[in-house]
Amino acid sequence: MNKITAVAVGVVAVLAAIFGVVAFTASSDDDASIEGASEFQNVVVTGEALPEFGKGETDPAIGMAAPVLEGFGFLGNEVTTTPGNPMLLVFLAHWCPFCQKEVPILVKWNQSGLVPSDLDVIAITTGTDETQPNFPPSVWLANEKWPELWPVLVDNKDQTAGNAFGLAGYPFMTLIGADGTVLWRNSGEISAEALTDAVNAALGN
Repeated sequence: MNKITAVAVGVVAVLAAIFGVVAFTASSDDDASIEGASEFQNVVVTGEALPEFGKGETDPAIGMAAPVLEGFGFLGNEVTTTPGNPMLLVFLAHWCPFCQKEVPILVKWNQSGLVPSDLDVIAITTGTDETQPNFPPSVWLANEKWPELWPVLVDNKDQTAGNAFGLAGYPFMTLIGADGTVLWRNSGEISAEALTDAVNAALGN
């Protein structure tokens, strides 16, 4: 079990306990919140930032060493992207309608058994804006059951994590190999079938 997996197990246990006992406090659907949740967290980046993702046929980030993120989840649990197992980072913005469509697809992807057994998946909430719809992201992802499956790393107001990975639209995904190199990036919605094919091809499965 690598560091990410260990963290994920701990996060699930903590969130399960919290969500089972008055996790949500709200007077209406518009002001729902999770007690103790922070929608912005400090993020430390180690390594060179990736070039911005573009529309060209060749992604210049492929083969580059991915920067390592050290940060926290909504409830302050530590989350890092230290190399170990192959890792899929999923950058999400709560107000993005495409992200809102993609998250249930990814949850079902997990439930379908199509996710490679050694693949770590981490959501990164970024672009967070209190004035935009579907805020806060902590409640949104909890409602979608994401924290029960995979960890969440919370970006800061400067979008440090997103910028480090060359984010250019939402949802945005980066697949990192066990050695820490970038294998694949994608911007925009993607079906579970297409994602499975892309991940397996990039991992050589």
